[in-house]
Amino acid sequence: MMLWFQLLLILPFSAAFLPTPASNNAITISRPTTTSATTTATTTLATTSSLQSSPTSDNEFTGFGNTGFLILAGGTGSRMKASMPKQFLTLRSCPVLHYSLHLFLEKIPAYCAANGLTPPAQVVLVMDPKYQPEYQYIVDAYGGKLAFANPGVERQGSVENGLNKLVELADNCEFIAVHDSARPLVTIPEILDVVTDAQTVGAAVLGVPCKATIKESDDGITVQRTIPRARLWEVHTPQVVKVEALLRGFAKVEREGLEVTDDVSIIEALGEPVKLTLGEYTNLKITTPEDMDVATAILSDRGEEEIVLGAGTGVSEGGGGTGRGGGSIGGDAASEVDLSSSSGASGAAAYGKANPFAQTPAQRMDEKSHNSMTGARLNDGYDTGRTYPARPTPSKWHE
Repeated sequence: MMLWFQLLLILPFSAAFLPTPASNNAITISRPTTTSATTTATTTLATTSSLQSSPTSDNEFTGFGNTGFLILAGGTGSRMKASMPKQFLTLRSCPVLHYSLHLFLEKIPAYCAANGLTPPAQVVLVMDPKYQPEYQYIVDAYGGKLAFANPGVERQGSVENGLNKLVELADNCEFIAVHDSARPLVTIPEILDVVTDAQTVGAAVLGVPCKATIKESDDGITVQRTIPRARLWEVHTPQVVKVEALLRGFAKVEREGLEVTDDVSIIEALGEPVKLTLGEYTNLKITTPEDMDVATAILSDRGEEEIVLGAGTGVSEGGGGTGRGGGSIGGDAASEVDLSSSSGASGAAAYGKANPFAQTPAQRMDEKSHNSMTGARLNDGYDTGRTYPARPTPSKWHE
């Protein structure tokens, strides 16, 4: 009897610890609610990021119709220690310069056609006059879309000459994108990003956060100080600037005798903003023989297609030369050896017939064969957050 009495006293209190239908509902609802809140927050963050980094509907990117491209190929490349300027050295199957020509004359126009965007207004190639005859037939192949300009004594003079040629040929050219031909690995997504930023801000330059620790020294012997790395960016090309602003900048530089190191420095001298556009570490500049090995490995990893200029333009295979394979650039034949898979003159002839715009795989005996590095892949995980229609896949390679 006492046992039953104790049970009756305990039951009301134990019921408070049992799940009720209401509490079950609360538990069931709480999980999707939390997930929904997280999803909403993530979506909001993504939307905010997209709004900050992408063109607005009022300033939607429509293409490159108001942008001309200037390729600088007038340098001597003394640090390469080669028998010719570095832009004519063979990278895989063709000269380094041809990767930039192929990008601006073939790949970007094809991308624009596939996505309803306007192609580049004009491409100007700044090149030493003594090499221009070797490339004249490529200029002819593009029916006025490609033109020569002569280099200046310094980079600034080369850019100014190219800009004047661009203004002369393209009346609707509002922006100029200056690219160094020694950077053969720049990608279409990078071009889209930097041109979009320039059209929004007025000037933009591709760059990546500096990874190396930088020391400052007055005498090159002792360290004066360490510069905070968090504020340092390594700038690449293209550098995209409003034509009108660049013309004003050149006038100011000449009037005041200013010293500028790159194209956007001229805009900085005007006190106008320059947007840093996050690029890829793979957009390296060919400066030393080791850079050729790294570039070869990156291209192999990307699975880049064969570089063919003037495709479908009816250019004769027997036209002038493209660097050392097609013409006189590079020295006498007696000092060359055949590195093609098919040895002898027949192998080189077959190679040239398959791709008349590529440089034959012959090279001087004192030059290095830049085809040895393969394999490793590194990734830094930077993401620009931009979205464009059917964007090409960015390179998986990062320095």
